Amino acid sequence: MCPHKFLFPRARVRGLTLVELLLVVALVAVLASLAANAWGGYQDRIRTKQAVDDITGLSALLDQTYNDTGELPANLAAIGRGGMADPWGNAYVYLNLTTRRGNGGARKDHSLVPLNSDYDLYSKGPDGRSSPPLTANASKDDILRANNGRFIGPASSY
Repeated sequence: MCPHKFLFPRARVRGLTLVELLLVVALVAVLASLAANAWGGYQDRIRTKQAVDDITGLSALLDQTYNDTGELPANLAAIGRGGMADPWGNAYVYLNLTTRRGNGGARKDHSLVPLNSDYDLYSKGPDGRSSPPLTANASKDDILRANNGRFIGPASSY
């Protein structure tokens, strides 16, 4: 018999049990789920911010055109932004209210009062659907310009 067996007893090697392994997998799944939700919310905020920035820039171009010519353009193509897509891939919607009769197509608040007197400019939001009154379900995620440019943001915040 070797004398070193008494000096260095063999350590018992123990692996993970099935229960321990399942607990680790469940913990990793919960953490991954939380991270995915946080990432999705972050992306939504970034897209909303990009739409607000785009609408702010388009408003500045439209206002500059009005200051230069005395009238608003008929469409966004007239200022070189025709077909410009929002962060969700939908075209921005522009409606010149100064050349329209009545408030038929104008965006309206909860009291059905038009949001703007000059022009409407908005993104249809993530769902790609919209309706003139902000109280409609299709309009709640829109990013819009209201109060003749004093508000630009989500319809749900207006």
